[in-house]
Amino acid sequence: MTTDVHARDLRYFVAVAEELHFTRAAERLYVSQPALSKQIRALERQLGAELFRRDRHGVALTGAGEALLPHARTVLAAWEAGAAAVEAAKAVQRSTLVVGMSTSPGRGGLLPAIRSRFTATHPETKVRLRQVSWDDPTAGLADGTADVAFVWLPLPDEERYAWTVVAEEPRLLALPESHPLATRREIDFADLLDEPFLALPESAGPLRDHWLALDARSGRPARIGAEISGAEETYEALVAGLGICLVAEGNAPLLTRGGVTVRPVRGLGPSRYVLAWRREEGHRPLVRAYAEACKDPAPLRGA
Repeated sequence: MTTDVHARDLRYFVAVAEELHFTRAAERLYVSQPALSKQIRALERQLGAELFRRDRHGVALTGAGEALLPHARTVLAAWEAGAAAVEAAKAVQRSTLVVGMSTSPGRGGLLPAIRSRFTATHPETKVRLRQVSWDDPTAGLADGTADVAFVWLPLPDEERYAWTVVAEEPRLLALPESHPLATRREIDFADLLDEPFLALPESAGPLRDHWLALDARSGRPARIGAEISGAEETYEALVAGLGICLVAEGNAPLLTRGGVTVRPVRGLGPSRYVLAWRREEGHRPLVRAYAEACKDPAPLRGA
C-alpha cells in the first residue's frame, strides 16, 4: 500500500463519508463537486480499494471505507493538534518578556551578553526592560508586572520565587570623601556600628536588613540617617552627609562621582545578584530560556 497519502485527501474522504453526498461534501470543503470526485478516485487508486459505492440510490461506505474512517479521523485530529502546537510556539516566539530591575546589571557587559544569547534562540521575542524603584525589592515580580527580574537576595516571601545567581560581589562601604574613615584603605565593620546608615524603605523587608548588615551587628540596632529609594537619591544623601551605606561592588560606579568614595569592609559576607521568577511560571518557555541565557558566562569572559 502506498504511504504518501496527503492530509487533504483524508479530509476529503472524511467529508464525503460523513455527508454521504458528494455535492454537500464539496460545499462543506469549498471545492467543486467534480474536483472532489476526482480526488476521491485518485485516493482509491492509491489505496487499491474502493471506498464508496455510488449508485442511483446515493453514496455508501464500502467495507474498506468503514475500516479507513476512524484512522483518517485520528490522523486529521493529530495533524490539527500538531498545527496548533506550532502556532502556539510561534506565538511564544513573537511575544514580549518583561524584565524588571531596580539597578541596571551593567557588570562587565552582562546585560548585552544575556540579551545576545536570548535573542539568538528567540529572535522574534521582544524584551522590555522595566525599571522599578527600591520600594519593591522584587522588581515587579510580586505584583506580576515583570516576568523575570534582576534582584538582590534576600527576597521577601522568598519561597514564592526561584532564581539563578548572576553575580556574587563583596559589599563595599560608600561614604563621603570628607568622612574621617575615608582615609583608611580598608575598614572593619565593627568600626561602623555607631555610624548613621542610609536604609532602603521598610517595604524592602529582609533586603533592607541585608544592606544594613543586621546579621553582623550582634543584635545592635542600626542607626538610620535617611531612607533612600534609588541610586540618585543615595548619592545626594551621601554628599549631604546624611549617612553612609553598603553597596555591591558592581554598583559602586553609580555612587562614586564627585565627593563620594568606596572602601572594602572586613567582617561582611558577599551580596548575591540573581535573575528571579515566580515559581509557578518556571515552566514558561520564555522564562526558562532567559534563565538559561543568564547561566552561561562564556560570552562575558574578557568583557
